[in-house]
Amino acid sequence: MVAYAATRELVPLYGLYALLFEDHGLGTGEISSLFVLWSVVAFVAEVPSGAWADTVSRRGLLLLSAVLFTAGFALWLLFPGYWGFAAGFVAWGISESLKSGTFEALVYDELSARGAAHRYPAVLGYANAGETLCVLAATLSAAPLFAVGGYATVGWLSVAITVGNGLLVLTLPAAPRHASADETGAVPGAFVTRYLAVLHAGTSEARRSAVVRRAVLLAALLSACLAFEEYFALLAREGGSSTSAAPVLVAITVAGQVLGAATAGRTAAMTGRAMGAVIAAGGVLLAAGAALGGAAGFVAIGIGYGALHNAMIVAEARMQDAMSGTARATVTSVSGLVGEVASVAVYAGFALGTVWLPLAAVLAAWAVPLLGLAVAAVRWLPPSQSPLNSPD
Repeated sequence: MVAYAATRELVPLYGLYALLFEDHGLGTGEISSLFVLWSVVAFVAEVPSGAWADTVSRRGLLLLSAVLFTAGFALWLLFPGYWGFAAGFVAWGISESLKSGTFEALVYDELSARGAAHRYPAVLGYANAGETLCVLAATLSAAPLFAVGGYATVGWLSVAITVGNGLLVLTLPAAPRHASADETGAVPGAFVTRYLAVLHAGTSEARRSAVVRRAVLLAALLSACLAFEEYFALLAREGGSSTSAAPVLVAITVAGQVLGAATAGRTAAMTGRAMGAVIAAGGVLLAAGAALGGAAGFVAIGIGYGALHNAMIVAEARMQDAMSGTARATVTSVSGLVGEVASVAVYAGFALGTVWLPLAAVLAAWAVPLLGLAVAAVRWLPPSQSPLNSPD
């Protein structure tokens, strides 16, 4: 599971794609519009794909997600212009919606079947740490790869890695569902009936239970608040870094993310008040880092980003614990939907803000909504349901 999650992030192009867009003539506003398209496609497909994951083979959906993931990067390289980039983001957005909720539900149900659901925060944290370690390796490799062969070398190696990630889907377990779906499929009429029933069950739980609803909102908004990572490479370039040097600064933020993810098992039992303090500290560090600039500024941003990532993992784990219904992937996808909608607002805010202000100033201002979310987290975080949140 960890190997599958990790290698999806072992893509050197991650550290350079914003610069790829800029070097093909796109401004910050146009780049932001691509991010908006990415999020819109993802949230349109989010909940339906979550219900699908509660109805058919989860491994099959993850394999389809991998195919679309590969197609997205290939489109960027074959058609390097605004519409080629847009088509790639459409494929990537659908890919993310198919994975979102599906992977988390598969992991949680597999652990539940083994009587180890209490280990979910630690396992998810290790998976996220593996992902971010691969992001770190990919980001650091982007600079020398770019120096050797430019965007073509970075891009096609990235495509090859996504193909390998798709093959790892075949190694994932077939976790038993609590829902009535199975791995073998059914006649079309029965499938549609089950699909609609699961979709209704998942969305109803999110609406009906105040605890689940607040957990969904908290996890979604924390996820959206991390959307500004797409601008880190542009922030480095705004500060004077070259295309080859920018990934090194971005790698500092990835290192912070690794630390935040790896310690999620140890912070899994934090209270709402503690989470509020973590989010507030993360927001202040982001603002200070954006204002300071340079390597020192990116260190501050990395620490703040890592703190926020840790809080997001804990919030997502508490959301899983709070669910009592059968449509786990659907409820998780509701959170993904809300997060994507909020991410659109984040990208729009950056697009509009950079018309009048430097990118660093816009990022620093992002501390204000984070402080508001810190206050909300005190009440919205569900209490820990298990004393066994061990990192082992």
